Amino acid sequence: MARRFLFVLGSARPDGNTELLARRAAEQLPPDVEQRWIDLTAHPLPDFEDLRHDSDHVRPTEGDVALLLDATLAATDVVIASPLYWYSVSAQTKRYLDHWSGWLRTPGLDFKAAMAGRTLWGVTALAHEEPEVADPLVGTLNNSAAYLGMRFGGVLLGNGSKPGDVLKDAEALARAKTFFAQDAPLARFPYEAG
Repeated sequence: MARRFLFVLGSARPDGNTELLARRAAEQLPPDVEQRWIDLTAHPLPDFEDLRHDSDHVRPTEGDVALLLDATLAATDVVIASPLYWYSVSAQTKRYLDHWSGWLRTPGLDFKAAMAGRTLWGVTALAHEEPEVADPLVGTLNNSAAYLGMRFGGVLLGNGSKPGDVLKDAEALARAKTFFAQDAPLARFPYEAG
């Protein structure tokens, strides 16, 4: 299967540090790798409604939910590009991941089987010198990948607060050059590592 990358932009600011870093990493992908970029601010999702004890979810056929579902299913690699907001993913990104719960319970979709073996990646910019503060964001993405049987390529971290700051982070820009070239292992929950 040819690789198809879906970049899900979860920033509240256009052309923010996270997006700039993601685009630097994406520049290194081979030209035959398809890239699709979807900005969650331009395609806002409604709040997720948990119906699992009331009724089945219905496969969306139009609107932003259908757009993101179809793009997610078409991708071999899903890149969550979310700034670090309160030590985790942004609200827009969390809403997108919440919709995965509904897609898991949509008859005929078999979302979990469809996503198994695909790769989840993360890119984030944080305004903090210590990268450990991003551990909750990394955990959210790793555990989501582990639940679905996906591979997890890790999270490309960059430092930046003001617009464009991440372009001064030489270490992050160097990591971006090889980030998507690395082998992504099968994701494991922390209790499985050992």
